[in-house]
Amino acid sequence: MDIILLLKTVLLGIVEGITEWLPISSTGHLILADEFIKLNMTADFKEMFDVVIQLGAIMAVVVLYFHKLNPFSPKKDHNEKMDTIILWIKVILAVFPAAIIGILFDDWLNDHFYNPPVVAAMLIIYGVLFIIIENRNKRSRRRPMNDLSRLSYGMALGIGVFQILALIPGTSRSGATILGGILLGCSRTVAAEFSFFLGIPVMFGASLLKIVKFGLAFTSTQLIVLIVGMVVSFLVSIVAIKFLLGYIKKNDFKAFGVYRIILGLLVIVYFAFIK
Repeated sequence: MDIILLLKTVLLGIVEGITEWLPISSTGHLILADEFIKLNMTADFKEMFDVVIQLGAIMAVVVLYFHKLNPFSPKKDHNEKMDTIILWIKVILAVFPAAIIGILFDDWLNDHFYNPPVVAAMLIIYGVLFIIIENRNKRSRRRPMNDLSRLSYGMALGIGVFQILALIPGTSRSGATILGGILLGCSRTVAAEFSFFLGIPVMFGASLLKIVKFGLAFTSTQLIVLIVGMVVSFLVSIVAIKFLLGYIKKNDFKAFGVYRIILGLLVIVYFAFIK
């Protein structure tokens, strides 16, 4: 195994683990990282790797929230088990909009939107939106909904519709769903947690789709790269999730908006004048 290839894989796992949960676009960062961290693998494998590596990040949610997400936990009473089942129904309901669009237009989206100009535009647009929405929230007298169990089926579906936006790289799945949740009246914490849970079936489904399209004929090197990337993204995601939940208890999302705008402008400068 080439040690340089292994180090590049570790770096990409770190990028994924951080950016999957912070509202700054993991897919967008992976596309940009590929400009500087070349895996020297086939294009088909790289396309599949950028999606499947997210499974490691998703497993961090499963581990951190296993009790909360487990409807069969012996530590829960009947009502708590029913609440967990209802939560999963809401998550599955919210999955459908993006799943349908993603399955129907997967190849078209890859061909037309997986490029640096689109990533830069989405980084800037949603960065501006984060700042605008947070400023609006400061002036609003409406009290946000702070209890995840009170999330209605309509709100869940609405957040799922916002997730469609994340099919365009640079948008950020967590960013789109958190913004959607906030606009629909959720607190930052409730919006973030529901976004985490929504990512579980979405990422498992997207990864399965990419693996099936790629085929199961992995070389030993490809398999090692995939496993290392997933393990690193899992470990880094544990830290990133805990950081985000702690951060939003005391801060809004405007700092992420500023970061997105600056990064988007740097991407434009790099591809227009440097590369």
